[in-house]
Amino acid sequence: MDSSTTSTKNTAVYGNKQRIRLAVSLFYFGQGLAFASWASRIPVIKSALQLTEAELGTVLLALPIGQLMTMPISGKLVSKYGSHRIMPIAAIIYLMVLCSIAYASNAWQLGGTLLLFGITGNICNISVNTQGVLAERLYKKSIMSSFHGSWSIAGFTGAIIGLVSLNIDLSTQTHFYIVMGLMLINIFLNRAYLLQDDSNLSEKKSFSFKPDRVLISLGVIGFCSMATEGAMFDWSGVYFHDIVQAPEKWTTLGYASFMIMMALGRFIGDAIISRIGRKRTLQISGILMFIGMMGAVMFPQLILCTLAFMLVGLGVACNIPSVYSVAGKHKTISSGVALAMVSSVSYLGFLMGPPLIGYIAEIFNLRYSFGVFACFGLLMFALTSRLTVFNKN
Repeated sequence: MDSSTTSTKNTAVYGNKQRIRLAVSLFYFGQGLAFASWASRIPVIKSALQLTEAELGTVLLALPIGQLMTMPISGKLVSKYGSHRIMPIAAIIYLMVLCSIAYASNAWQLGGTLLLFGITGNICNISVNTQGVLAERLYKKSIMSSFHGSWSIAGFTGAIIGLVSLNIDLSTQTHFYIVMGLMLINIFLNRAYLLQDDSNLSEKKSFSFKPDRVLISLGVIGFCSMATEGAMFDWSGVYFHDIVQAPEKWTTLGYASFMIMMALGRFIGDAIISRIGRKRTLQISGILMFIGMMGAVMFPQLILCTLAFMLVGLGVACNIPSVYSVAGKHKTISSGVALAMVSSVSYLGFLMGPPLIGYIAEIFNLRYSFGVFACFGLLMFALTSRLTVFNKN
């Protein structure tokens, strides 16, 4: 296809920007819903397979291992064939693997399906974030945070669906098939509105997975943010139970307040970035992370700690969308490969953060470990201040 034909086709397809933005948002939502559906069924699957905590912890490692294994491959795949082609196919396979998880009859089968879930999930992740970068390019302003907000909303939706399915005694298989059916409709209604890469621009960019100073720095910022996110996901309830000593019915308050403010921050984040710039937004985010984590350490009372966790939620809200947005606009490396590089470093934070909290807490105490993690906010502030790439995006 020559460049004039491609240009004509793009002009026609990209005419309705709002419809395109909705389609990309719904693909983010679909991926988030699939993951949340699996997460909501972990206790049921653990019980059905009679797994101990240690066995479950070991099996759960298969998912991030699958994601990390395919980081270089997924970036090249998306760059070579285009995210608009890879995304629908990967999303369908992702849903098929989700349903297969429900049929695991022992730890080995569960581990194998989770490995595949991680592999297909990572391809979906790189594809959908490439679409987010392309949509931002189309709009010529920051909209990436709102896409990640759709993922956060999907997390709430998946948790609610999981809760309802458990209360009406719906089997895991039926639950996952319902989610698959809904998401297949979503894929087929929206795949035609996915954006195509500019082939002329892609040909000039590198597909090689080689270290790049700017991308590594972006990855470290992502690492700081995702390590904090992982700590909040896995340890906020424990912190409220052990340190705050909240009543049993309020132990999830910290997690809920964090998640609500993170989702809210993502939906208002684009407007803030447009107003004060991406660099200043990330600097403020780092400070909020630090104040929130240290506030929880210094004031472990129910109300004050809840407010502190809300600040942490706002602090992490725009970080990953921002580093992905900047990485996807790299001048010499294709969007798919650049996003895979940044994701590789960032996701290590999500993988290593929760165990690190536990190890520090074992040696000292949980308050001390949260204080150590507060330093990630300061590190993020320092790195953001040094990087000039944020001045251009």
